[in-house]
Amino acid sequence: MRKAHRLVLVALALVLSACAGTGQKKNAVKPAASKTAQEEAVVKKSPFDWKPEEMKVWITRDIPFVDITTPEGQRYRIMRIQDTSHQISGDYARTSRPCPPFCIHSMVVDPRVKTIGEAELVDFLRHEYSDRTGLLVDARTPSWFNKSTIPGSINVPHPIFSDDNVEAEHPDIFEALWRFGVKPQDPSQPEGYDNLDFSGAKTLALFCNGPWCGQSPREIRGLLKIGYPPEKLLYYRGGMQIWNVLGLTTIKPAQ
Repeated sequence: MRKAHRLVLVALALVLSACAGTGQKKNAVKPAASKTAQEEAVVKKSPFDWKPEEMKVWITRDIPFVDITTPEGQRYRIMRIQDTSHQISGDYARTSRPCPPFCIHSMVVDPRVKTIGEAELVDFLRHEYSDRTGLLVDARTPSWFNKSTIPGSINVPHPIFSDDNVEAEHPDIFEALWRFGVKPQDPSQPEGYDNLDFSGAKTLALFCNGPWCGQSPREIRGLLKIGYPPEKLLYYRGGMQIWNVLGLTTIKPAQ
């Protein structure tokens, strides 16, 4: 009887030990799947090393990438992320923000101003931007601009063109206008809206954070109020959100 009792205890201990081991296996954290060597190579590859025939993701059917050079001589290649499993995260992955103030904006800022999409903006960079007749304008505040922006853009924050500043003919407005190619009709006269020559004004493509962002629409309306030619204004409504969703190149201005 004692021997049989010992055998039962041993068998019970073995069963409990097996159950414990099984439980540990069930609760074990699986290591994260590592990227393959090929995937790592895609991530690490310099944009300027890519050849069209190697690329899985073009911008359009006809354009694999766009190379631009800023007036300061900085070169950028604008292309899409080649990792087809890539997903965005952070600010631009959010679907909803409090509305108001972050409500969906109309496709049309003003009937006289053309709204463009990503393909049109790329075309703008290839032509007007590259021949120096156009400027890409990030209308967001500097804190947003410094996080990330579209290559080649300059930061002209929308508060410069607020109603109060426009009505007061604030000096910052004229500083921005000179950057945009506007000149005073008579340099010997004081700055003022009645002393502006828009004949050399550049075509501006303005953007902000996306369809829920009112910063570039406000800047466009301010520019129209002071007489900027509407045919020289373009509204890129998709902004940073859709630019990121499509995996297009972004930079930090300091880089």
